[in-house]
Amino acid sequence: MAESTRSRAHHYRFETRWLVPGGVTEVADVLFDPEDLIRWWPSVYLKVRQVAPADEDGVGARFDLHTTGWLPYTLRWHMHVTRHAPDSSVFTATGDLAGRGEFRLTQRGPVVEVLFDWRVRANKPLLRWFSPVLRPVFAANHRWAMTQGERSLHVELLRRRARTASEAAAVPAPPRRTAAGPLPVLGALAVLGGGALALTRVLRRR
Repeated sequence: MAESTRSRAHHYRFETRWLVPGGVTEVADVLFDPEDLIRWWPSVYLKVRQVAPADEDGVGARFDLHTTGWLPYTLRWHMHVTRHAPDSSVFTATGDLAGRGEFRLTQRGPVVEVLFDWRVRANKPLLRWFSPVLRPVFAANHRWAMTQGERSLHVELLRRRARTASEAAAVPAPPRRTAAGPLPVLGALAVLGGGALALTRVLRRR
């Protein structure tokens, strides 16, 4: 049982809910265009490259992605769109992250409810090895990234609705991943170091 528990420690499920003013079509136009992520969600998406196009139904597109979060590491993974509709998109992931993600959009009066279901296995060695003791830290890193995404989506919708150059100029830039100062970096390293020590002690007791 202990081995089974440890093997599942690097499996994660995240459920995110956003509420953004607007319509499903305009929100889908933003969210379902992976190549544009690096422009409007720059705090997380460092590079996106399409390696295969979608068919006429929007299915089959493949992308290589390089992403980050608040913690000082990055992830390289591959996205394959497996289902696409005007109000939903499903993709599989391989690489540093492996699993399945689904976006669902629902109109709720003047706002769109965005639900993201992300079931993923962390294959990157750093995450895989330290998930048994640093799972809450890695989960917090994901939540930070999604919070940035919600803020960025609001900004992007404002930009697209601008009717004049002056209105567009008044729209703030999307939040970016600011360079962490020495204290946050040292704090993150201390957490990782403490996790490594705790993991070593756990393994020695087995």
